Amino acid sequence: MTWSRALKDAARSGLTIERTKLTPLIAVRGTAGVALVIGLCLWRGNPALAVSSAFGAFSSGIVTFQRSMRPRPVLALAVAGALAVSTFLGYLAAAHVAAFVVLLAGWTLLAGMAWAIGPVSGLAGTQTVAIMLVTVTLPTSVLGALEHAALIFFGGLVQATLIVVFPVRPWGIQRDALADALAAEADYARRLRHDPVAPFDPAPLMDARLAATVTARQARRRPVQLHGPRGLAERVRPVLASLADPVVGAPLEGPERDRARDLLAAAATVLDAVAHAVRHARPVRLPPEAMATLEVPATGPMLNGPARRSAYRLISLLADAVELTDEPVQATRPTTEAERGKGGREQGSPGGREQGSQGGREHGSQAGREQGSHLLRPSVPRLVPAALRSLHREARWSSHIFRHALRVAVVAAVGYLLGTALPFGHGYWAPLASVMVMRPDFAQTYSRGVARFCGTLVGVAVAGTVMALVHPGAYVSAALAVVCVWLMYLLMRTGFSVTSACVSAYVVFLLGIAGAGWEQTVQERVVLTLVGGLLAMLSYALFPAWETPRLRDRLADWLDANGRYALAVWEACARPAARRPRQVREALLDARAARAAWEKSEDRAEKEPVRHRGLSPGSAKAAGTALATMGRVTMILEAHLPAKDSEPSAGAAAFAAELRPGLERATRAVRERGPLNWSALRTVWERWDAETGSEGVAPRAAGLLLDALDELAEALSGDPEAREEGAQGTIPRPQ
Repeated sequence: MTWSRALKDAARSGLTIERTKLTPLIAVRGTAGVALVIGLCLWRGNPALAVSSAFGAFSSGIVTFQRSMRPRPVLALAVAGALAVSTFLGYLAAAHVAAFVVLLAGWTLLAGMAWAIGPVSGLAGTQTVAIMLVTVTLPTSVLGALEHAALIFFGGLVQATLIVVFPVRPWGIQRDALADALAAEADYARRLRHDPVAPFDPAPLMDARLAATVTARQARRRPVQLHGPRGLAERVRPVLASLADPVVGAPLEGPERDRARDLLAAAATVLDAVAHAVRHARPVRLPPEAMATLEVPATGPMLNGPARRSAYRLISLLADAVELTDEPVQATRPTTEAERGKGGREQGSPGGREQGSQGGREHGSQAGREQGSHLLRPSVPRLVPAALRSLHREARWSSHIFRHALRVAVVAAVGYLLGTALPFGHGYWAPLASVMVMRPDFAQTYSRGVARFCGTLVGVAVAGTVMALVHPGAYVSAALAVVCVWLMYLLMRTGFSVTSACVSAYVVFLLGIAGAGWEQTVQERVVLTLVGGLLAMLSYALFPAWETPRLRDRLADWLDANGRYALAVWEACARPAARRPRQVREALLDARAARAAWEKSEDRAEKEPVRHRGLSPGSAKAAGTALATMGRVTMILEAHLPAKDSEPSAGAAAFAAELRPGLERATRAVRERGPLNWSALRTVWERWDAETGSEGVAPRAAGLLLDALDELAEALSGDPEAREEGAQGTIPRPQ
């Protein structure tokens, strides 16, 4: 992508205003915290203190609006404490420019590294740098600095107290995350009706798992509807895929495919109903048509073999999901044929009921165990070592987090010196604008820079016009500032340009409380914001951290994680008695995390103005599709794992034994731009397929896995750089 196109796309992204669900009650609650702090300072007769101390409640409120599964009061208090510390340290060094610049650079470096812990931690670190720049402009003594820091912490304490005293939709984030996962499963079922190999984005399931991670106290208070449906949703997905797949499920055409489509449509309806019940804390309402479809028919289209087993499992899992979700009003849910014990009618199979209901109970109980014991959030003392490990892992020159931290530290120091040297007041606005727009990747930094400047123009223009026409006093200015805070909280998720406009107007009105001239405020704000935005953009151009060269490493990580998942599943097929469900589950979670990291890297690389030095865009997309198919095939086989008392499979054992070294060679070849060769693995599979006569799910799934691996090899061989280096014999072809 060229620079001109990259800048154009970044500007368009920054100025995009999205339509999103608003939360006015939560916005009112956060605004009330800011209003209380400002009102308290004005009541004490100190307008200057009100200008800066309101930042504590304001910043604490911003962080509590971020998507985090942590309790909101804890976030508010943690951010308020960090803001108080940064304010006090800034006051101690503010009298000496050199000392303050050193402190600012060091603190900003740590704040930039906080992105290694998570996006909420990164945003909190950014807020601490902002308040260090803002509050130290007011001269005061050490005791005054302590008072000021205490008042800032008090602002966060007010926000935390309001969250506890006036809860708005408790467990709302957890409910939304679980409902989104169930709705994604419903959409997946509908797409499978028309595309039997449709892709599925596991991000909603990952978010639901993250939301289900609670403390021991929260686990005791968690609503019943949030206990079991997530684990069942995890198990519905492979069953849906195995039912729709034309190789291991229903045939591509004919009466069995019609029956499979009907079951998928009914499953989508049930999942949507469960999602609606979870989101709104209501009983499940199921239409009679969907329930009739899930009844096992006495006559009509019949399913055979693996497709029949998938149908039984699907009906049982859906019944369990409805039962777990519908706990408050059990009588509102009609029972399915599987629950009444008539599942054996389909195809005249006497073992149908036992297989379907027993599989559902097994999966449901395993989900309950996971919800009850494996998803407990660690306490704060236990989080500290994990955070330190994350920081240590990113403390290397090649890390984009570390390079971002260095970049933002230098820009903050240079911006502060430049703003001080310019003939304006409030010179801290230049580094403040830089810090607030800078992010670890190129696209976000540039899009936020454009949005910040345009939003600032709109905000100061509107606020300046009001100040010029009305000439409000201190209390009217405070009221207008509170209105701007409410608008920012309300519209926070619509776009950064909108929130920048609200914040800019808020600053104009807030400074009006202290009697600052609005003409100077508007001029300074616009010019210094432009200077800060240009510094941020220039820093990324001079000291970039491009994601494009890392694409091959990300792809190799995904292949390695997918391979460990595949090996765990095939070894479970080879030796059912030695199967370890937890090992399979952990391998699946690792594969999902690797896929998420790849997709994030690919998305960043698409927006970077660099010539590809890792993978071309076409090769990256084709390789990602191949690995997604590999994961889907493994997931389908996981849905058909044999019982523990089943006979071992020599063919599966031989396939797994050859797959392990093949994956190790392939992972190394992907990193080093070498060719991939799966001929040895294909020979093992052909021997296994000939022995079984294409009977059974495992050999057919192995064939699909090989097709996906061949597609990966073809995608990488089509990359120009791979062909060039392969021709030079960089990596010998494995024998």
